[in-house]
Amino acid sequence: MARQFDIPAFYRSEIISRIKGARQNRDPKKRDLSPTVLDFGSVRFILARHFGFCFGVENAIEIAYRTLSEHTDRRIFFLSEMIHNPNVNADLASRGVRFIFTTDGRQLIPWGELNTNDIVVVPAFGTTLEVEKELHNRGIDPYTYNTTCPFVEKVWKRSLELGMAGYTVVVHGKARHEETRATFSHSVRKAPTVVVLNRQEAEILGGVIRGHLGRNVFFDTFGKTCSEGFDPDTDLARIGVVNQTTMLASETREITTLLREALAGRYGEARLHEHFADTSDTLCYATNENQNATYALIGHGADIALIVGGYNSSNTSHLVELCAAAMPAFYIENAEEVLCEDRIRHFDLSAKRTVVTENWLPARRPVDVILTCGASCPDAVVDEVLLRVLSFFPDALPIDAVLDGATMYGTLHL
Repeated sequence: MARQFDIPAFYRSEIISRIKGARQNRDPKKRDLSPTVLDFGSVRFILARHFGFCFGVENAIEIAYRTLSEHTDRRIFFLSEMIHNPNVNADLASRGVRFIFTTDGRQLIPWGELNTNDIVVVPAFGTTLEVEKELHNRGIDPYTYNTTCPFVEKVWKRSLELGMAGYTVVVHGKARHEETRATFSHSVRKAPTVVVLNRQEAEILGGVIRGHLGRNVFFDTFGKTCSEGFDPDTDLARIGVVNQTTMLASETREITTLLREALAGRYGEARLHEHFADTSDTLCYATNENQNATYALIGHGADIALIVGGYNSSNTSHLVELCAAAMPAFYIENAEEVLCEDRIRHFDLSAKRTVVTENWLPARRPVDVILTCGASCPDAVVDEVLLRVLSFFPDALPIDAVLDGATMYGTLHL
């Protein structure tokens, strides 16, 4: 039986929890990725099989709130946002939590303000060895209140194994993301390390491996995302690939294949085993499930998609990318972004800013709306979004009646 975490009741939901419970009872092994359809008559919501809090996030939330309840007499700091969700972090801040760093690493609270009686909580993304050392120097144990996701720690372990076996570590990730900064810090202990953002950068790295591109090209592209003393002439002869756990799985596989082919082209297929570590995909199970469930959503089809999550959430942004390739997709933090029936405020990934779109809700009836969220978004927030959109349809069927008749390509008894 899966572990049950002690999550504050206000993060739970009436509608989504009921659906998830029914899906779990019907499909305990999670093999059926078909979406759940809530048919309100004039509007139909198509919900992903998998979305919302994952194991690592629930573990982090449980530790965070337990720490708050058990230490009301002490100052509590988080190294940075515990998870990338504004609702969760705002609630923690309202309870007195202070954040030492921004998500991109800018320090908000000087180390000198901390003392040995303070509690510092490590976020789900983990932290760097340099920060751990700084805390130790100030008499604060970073492992006492540590919410680092086990799947992130698994990547660190795999990187260490690669380094000890004489391989360079290639990290598929966003260099400024907290998790990638932490993974990089752990990896460079034993291995030359370079961070690759996407397929375009992987093609450049492949060109360097093949000898088609020179050192200058390498350092122009990766000079700020490789370890100190990195030598592309020697350090790219043997590599292994790991990733930031929230990246797009299909892109990680493309990058891995591209670099494998580059090494085979340079050294020959017969000697490939000497140069390429056949690493298993280090993407976390929840990210993989959510992405696969999103592909199923897209296959079902809809008029628009609403994807809910923090605007700095990597895993949520990739769900948006998948949906946006197939239909109009709106990336929103919460129900407040749905301004009215005619206007919605949402995050534009390409422009990296919030924008307002008019006439976002199609006029056709019934209208089909995909609804999903990232791994750090509470179910209660998804409930609020659903109810907000539903309020624009005064002729919609009652919620209880719809839940009783929810379909999943067949009847789903809720």
